[in-house]
Amino acid sequence: MTSATLHSDATRQQADAWQRQTSLRRLYTVLGVGLLLAAMVASMWFADEANAGHFFERLPHILDFLSWLVPKDWNDVWRALFDIASPSDKGTQEFNFPLGRVYIWGDFYIPEYFELMLTTVNVALVSTFIGFVFAVPFSFIAARNLTPHPALRLVVKRFMELLRAFPEIVIAGLFAAIVSTGPIAAIIAIGLHSIGALGKLFYEINENIDMRPEEGLRAVGANWFERVRFADLPQVLPNFMSYTLLRIEINVRASTIIGAVGGGGIGEELKLSISRGFGAKTLALVLLLFVTIFLIDQFSAWLRRKLVGEQAFLMGAG
Repeated sequence: MTSATLHSDATRQQADAWQRQTSLRRLYTVLGVGLLLAAMVASMWFADEANAGHFFERLPHILDFLSWLVPKDWNDVWRALFDIASPSDKGTQEFNFPLGRVYIWGDFYIPEYFELMLTTVNVALVSTFIGFVFAVPFSFIAARNLTPHPALRLVVKRFMELLRAFPEIVIAGLFAAIVSTGPIAAIIAIGLHSIGALGKLFYEINENIDMRPEEGLRAVGANWFERVRFADLPQVLPNFMSYTLLRIEINVRASTIIGAVGGGGIGEELKLSISRGFGAKTLALVLLLFVTIFLIDQFSAWLRRKLVGEQAFLMGAG
């Protein structure tokens, strides 16, 4: 049998194997889509039964809430945002914009929604700081190549898994029963979840560092803390800061959600505004939240590029 025949047979076998694999993937895709559609139909049927048969009847009206979201006077959105009196104010809560002013000195005030947004951002910053402070040492203990003891590594990893196993809103509900509702419960909840989430990201970074500096310090008798401080931490700190900045973005959104269930900040006011049908106030809150998150995203992205380097982002894009 010639080499050309052998090469042809090998090529045919590879083509057949690729075709079988492609057909199998298509089958799995069809099965997956079919199961998803079946689950959707079953959930809609259950919702219809749970709502006494009114689910499908009311389905065409699912976007009716947009009718009250559109204000009669679009200038009321800006008035609500900056606590300026509205001509529509007849003593009702819907247009009592100046009543929310937070006076600082004399006639100088901070608009209510800006003050609430600062509370939300502060919750995110404090929570992220707590997460960073605890996640850094935990990450070095949990890293397979750096841990001081395998048993200690196992305990720390399981502990961080427990912290990130529950959503922040569940943890906030638990601590709200202990310390009452407000920013403190939100800080505890988001901070604990951040420890687990950042700890996992950090120890995965640690497990891929260059071990030569570590081995050099070990050879001259440095202890574990000295090796971590002078050999390991300088290698990973820029990436640690990059992930921490990313976590701030996530925590701003999380603190908004928790605020809607009693965690304080802008989320609580947004929930009340939506439930009462205050269109101008709702749009003002949504606009402020969008602009704040956009600015935080842009600033943290710029700062991450400065810490990690532009080349890392170019390699990731490629």
